[in-house]
This record gives sequence, C-alpha cells and structure tokens, in this order.
Amino acid sequence: MSGPVGPVRLLLADDHPVVRAGLRAVLDTETGFEVVGEAATAEAAVRRAAMGGVDVVLMDLQFGTGMHGCEATAAISALPDGPRVLILTTYDTDADIIAAVEAGAAGYLLKDAPPEELAAAVRTAAAGRSALAPAVAHRLMDRMRTPAEALTKRELEVLQLVGDGLSNLQISKRLFLSQATVKSHLVHIYAKLGVDSRTSAVAAATARRLIRR
Repeated sequence: MSGPVGPVRLLLADDHPVVRAGLRAVLDTETGFEVVGEAATAEAAVRRAAMGGVDVVLMDLQFGTGMHGCEATAAISALPDGPRVLILTTYDTDADIIAAVEAGAAGYLLKDAPPEELAAAVRTAAAGRSALAPAVAHRLMDRMRTPAEALTKRELEVLQLVGDGLSNLQISKRLFLSQATVKSHLVHIYAKLGVDSRTSAVAAATARRLIRR
C-alpha cells in the first residue's frame, strides 16, 4: 500500500475523552495530518474505519467493555484497502505486543512517546511501513534471539489468564481448549520460566513484563 495523497487522515480510538483530546491537540499542530474522527469504543472504531476516508487508526488496546483493541485491529486490517492501525497504549508486555502484531498492527507505540516520535510513527504507518517504539522493537528482538526460551502467543494467553485468577477449567472454556492442553501449556511455561507453581510463574512473568498485572 502506498502512502496517501494529501493529508494523512486519522481516526483516534480510545475510551478516555481526555486522551483523545490530548492526541488531537498534538496532531493538530503537525502539518499534513487531519483528524477525521474519534471513537470511544473498539466497535465504533471498526464501523468508522469501514466507512472509508481514514488512512491511519490510532488504537488503544484496553477499552472499558466490549471488543478488545486487538480484535478491532484484526477486523480493520481485514478490510479491503482499509487503514493502517497504529497501537498506542500504556502496555509493553510481550502478551500485548505479540497479540497486536499478529492482529495486523502496522506499529506499536507507548503513550509516553514524545510528540515528534508519535508524528513520525503516524507518517511511517501511513507510508505502509512498520513503526515500533524502540522498547517494543527491543523486546521483539530479544524473543527472536532466544526463541527456545520465549513463550508462544498461546502460552502468553494462558499465563495472562492465570494471572487474572482464572482456573484451568475457566481458561479451557475461554480459549476453547481441553483442560489437558491447558495443563500441557502450563508445564511448558514452568519449564521456560524455571518455576514450579502458578504463583511463581505469574510473579516471574510479571517481573519480566511478559504479562500484565
């Protein structure tokens, strides 16, 4: 996909009005940008993106209720000639980063990024290239350097749900897996993290920013 002709048309998707207002204020000072819409829910972001006239969606990951930012990213990325999605979040865990990349995100930035870094990432995404925050790129490189030690996307999903307090039965229902498969994932997780219990696994993964707490 080639870059847009004229201003880069932006859709701001975040459930906090203050965040959207702050983003608009920053982006309005940049030449070549036009904020054409805002969405307070992931569902609204998908609907607005499907209407056309958007080049880049700035997408939060966590909305209050309903669809997750990654689900919205996947839906928008699947649109014919749809906009590029740039994740803008406070979360820099492996679980979030991998899920967003696999959903088709064109970039991943943290909300504490300076305005010039945000503007550069928007232009990069609009031009059809990947835009990753330095810390995010570093985490992805670390995973590539030690693939045998890195938790898979599914293992990260299981471990995040363990951290959220779900039982094996609840995890199996949430992820449509058998309980035996969940237990197998946990065995692999324990081995990779060098731990022998759910509590230790969650503590180790949280300390290494693999999952959120």
